[in-house]
Amino acid sequence: MEALVVLFGLGVIVYLAVTVFRRASRPPPEIRLDQTPPPPAPAPPAPAPPASIGEAAPSPPPPAPFSERTAHPAPSGQILSGRAYVVDGDTLFGIDAPEMNHPFGKRAKWAMFELCKNQIVTAEVTSIDDHGRTVAICSLSDGRDLSAELVKQGLALDWPKYSGGLYRALETPDARRKLWLADARQKGWMHLWDKFDAQQEAKAAR
Repeated sequence: MEALVVLFGLGVIVYLAVTVFRRASRPPPEIRLDQTPPPPAPAPPAPAPPASIGEAAPSPPPPAPFSERTAHPAPSGQILSGRAYVVDGDTLFGIDAPEMNHPFGKRAKWAMFELCKNQIVTAEVTSIDDHGRTVAICSLSDGRDLSAELVKQGLALDWPKYSGGLYRALETPDARRKLWLADARQKGWMHLWDKFDAQQEAKAAR
């Protein structure tokens, strides 16, 4: 589950515009007989009519709703803390969680949702992945590592390429059989992904 830690505050900004037109008082210019008088200065524009009583002032457009599409990646080394918006598990440090359309993908997301519910999550950003997403070590206020918790539940695999084997001992005995598509990705067997995707598309077309 990707835990993007973002604190939002919504405020109402009221704009009060008061336009004051003031024409400075100056003596008229001296006119000589051999000099053509200058053209008169243009009159100032008329002020806009006041809004009717009870008419609401225009409001600024509301911010876009927060989602994985509106979130921006944080730079490496930054530490964020706050409530977590759970997307999936692909961007937690050192582990490989199933995609949402893969077996156990939804279970993995909801397991992470339950772990993060009503919790303050701290995310230590480690890198930006090849897709421009933030990868972070995420932990709860009691110190539990969310990557470790998901692996212990059998809903994610250790990814030695990135973790150095940190979570391998926490894998459940049947994890690599159950999460066979994640295991295939680590081994570079992406033809199995193509085959699975083709089967899903064929089912959807029926």
